[in-house]
Amino acid sequence: MNESAQRPEEVLPGLEMRVERLLPATPEEVFDAYTDPEKQRIWFTILDERPGIVEITTDLRVGGQQVAVWGPDEQSLIREVQTFLEIDPPHRLVTESTGTSPDGMTMTTRIVVTFETRGEATLMRVVQTGFPTPELRDFFVHEVMRGAFDRIEAFLLRSRPSGAGS
Repeated sequence: MNESAQRPEEVLPGLEMRVERLLPATPEEVFDAYTDPEKQRIWFTILDERPGIVEITTDLRVGGQQVAVWGPDEQSLIREVQTFLEIDPPHRLVTESTGTSPDGMTMTTRIVVTFETRGEATLMRVVQTGFPTPELRDFFVHEVMRGAFDRIEAFLLRSRPSGAGS
């Protein structure tokens, strides 16, 4: 399904974030956990003491969209619409993301995610461009992506058959 809607190397004006994490699964498993809405519903709340609201729909094709709405309660919902620009499972995914916070602030960024085999694991790398301020970019580096990686990793570890990777 190596498809592309437009030149994915184009970046949006603004600041860039680069983060990566070595995850305990194959690229296929990590790509699937990252893109499958049923699996996302699990990992979005896997580390929460009290799961909140998570609604996700995905049309995984170039030009298709993923719509995710989540938060601790109805008054605190974040909405993100990602339009798929390039899909090359399980190696690469490029999207344009428009997120809206509960206070109505909206931000559009370009996200390039790659999944590279590293022995028995996968190096997941995220490059996101278009942040309007260093503070917002740094919040995504230290809070948003760290939390997302922690949740995906917890999901992958819990999904492994007993004794796998031991």
